[in-house]
Amino acid sequence: MNTDLTPLTGDYTIDAAHSTIGFTVRHAMVTNVKGKFLDFSGSLHLDGADPSASSASIDVKMDSIDTGSADRDGHLKSADFFRTDEFPTMTFRSTEAESLGGDDFRITGDLTILGTTKPITIDLEFNGAAKDPFGNERVGFEGKAQLLRSEWGLTWNAALETGGVLVSDKIKLNFDISAIRNA
Repeated sequence: MNTDLTPLTGDYTIDAAHSTIGFTVRHAMVTNVKGKFLDFSGSLHLDGADPSASSASIDVKMDSIDTGSADRDGHLKSADFFRTDEFPTMTFRSTEAESLGGDDFRITGDLTILGTTKPITIDLEFNGAAKDPFGNERVGFEGKAQLLRSEWGLTWNAALETGGVLVSDKIKLNFDISAIRNA
């Protein structure tokens, strides 16, 4: 694509209805479980002329976790994992953005889970810009990152009879973001 991003400079609001914040985790050492968060909001500031001046801010309601299993979701909301009654929100605040060339970008920022804040880097691909049928100017990004959940205090696990653990420490995050330019 290699689009000139200069005309896209401005402030955008993430359209949660057309975006996904998801994750994949290894379960029982043999399969992947995928999930997503259904309730989140965020904003982007894009600077097409100087991508390093771009920024992002995202707030995720942890109670909105959805893995397709009500029992598993309940366990993830409990004191064993996210303690959503005490820590209802996960946040990301960017601290650095850079162009990697073409449509590839990297954004680094502070991810806060369970009151613990640590840096995380997200690799992004710019998917394009378009005006939708309602006159909204949209941009799209696809991203991925990995983290070790133990670094945020998420350490619950169970040993398996065959060796290994029930839930991997490594979590793969994936993002499909559609954002609308603010009027």
